[in-house]
Amino acid sequence: MIILLAAVIVILLLVLNGYRNMRNVKSLPEEEFKKDLRRVQLIDLREKEKYEHGHIMGARNIPMMNFSMKMNSLRKDQPIYLYDHNGRLPIRAAKMLKKKGYSDIYMLKNGISKWTGKIKSKSK
Repeated sequence: MIILLAAVIVILLLVLNGYRNMRNVKSLPEEEFKKDLRRVQLIDLREKEKYEHGHIMGARNIPMMNFSMKMNSLRKDQPIYLYDHNGRLPIRAAKMLKKKGYSDIYMLKNGISKWTGKIKSKSK
């Protein structure tokens, strides 16, 4: 009985923490994400090699590994659109941005792995 109660408490805490993290960023489906790409700061959080293999047109690469050092280069007066491969890193990045006073933050639901739009890749 105690183990079951502990498991329920852990699950509730994980759900609550996930909900709290999602308040930092609004998840957008691809069609909504595509609408204003020319008027936003589009950030690809993946490592450089993955970015060069293929990224959304107009995206700037700031790998999550370097994000805390480079996020101050982002403007607070323009929306920030974040994406990675599967949609996990933008939640962490958005939390960091919120702590620094950024407020207009969005992420691509499910990441670029489900993207059907145009992709730009480095030609060899």
